[in-house]
Amino acid sequence: MLIIPAVDIRGGRCVRLTQGRFDREQVFSNDPVEMALNWQEKGAKRLHVVDLDGAVQGKPQNLKVIEKIVNTVNIPVQLGGGIRDIDTIDKCISIGIDRVIMGTSAVFNREIVKKAVSLYPDKVIVGIDAKDGRVAVKGWLEISEQKSVDLIKEIEQFGINRIIYTDITKDGMMTGPNLAALEEILENTGMKVIASGGISSIGDLIALKKMEVKGLEGAIIGKALYLGKIDLKAALEIMEGEDS
Repeated sequence: MLIIPAVDIRGGRCVRLTQGRFDREQVFSNDPVEMALNWQEKGAKRLHVVDLDGAVQGKPQNLKVIEKIVNTVNIPVQLGGGIRDIDTIDKCISIGIDRVIMGTSAVFNREIVKKAVSLYPDKVIVGIDAKDGRVAVKGWLEISEQKSVDLIKEIEQFGINRIIYTDITKDGMMTGPNLAALEEILENTGMKVIASGGISSIGDLIALKKMEVKGLEGAIIGKALYLGKIDLKAALEIMEGEDS
């Protein structure tokens, strides 16, 4: 199971939000590039980068620093936050982003998702951010009427083969992931699923690892790494040990 460190960027700095709320921000570094290198040096095989300003504005706002991250590390970088049109996807791919994450557009404009998948079949992930089983949009500022499971079933028909599922009530709370919601998602899709939100201990990772046979591909970890609740090197060693 992949363990993917998160690098969330707001105003050019590396931050973490609690439950996606911008008034509950913690700044962990003024240099996201340095932070990305730190996670690579500790063994990360992939990075999850989010342009938080882009999520609100509807278009990435921190591409200069993100491009610097891509050019500095030698592991794949996936990017989310404001990726809602083909021109933006083209730009992200051109600067070396390995996978783009589409969220809001999957709810409001399915045709863009279809076109993106047709152009970049292996490079499009749909991020499903949910609260109480309903999809959150526009940087988590709005909750739609769309049920997560229903949306997943719909987009699977477009050729999407990978999603990121985040329970925003768990995100940044350090209380563990929503295992029941993940079980429901895994039972209703044949796509690969990456878990996000609330992962706070090695025990959480071991619990998620048991879902790998059902299609869970990885786990994105943010605050637990930044606060030292999970040591990335130790977690990677344990996950590798679980494989053997």
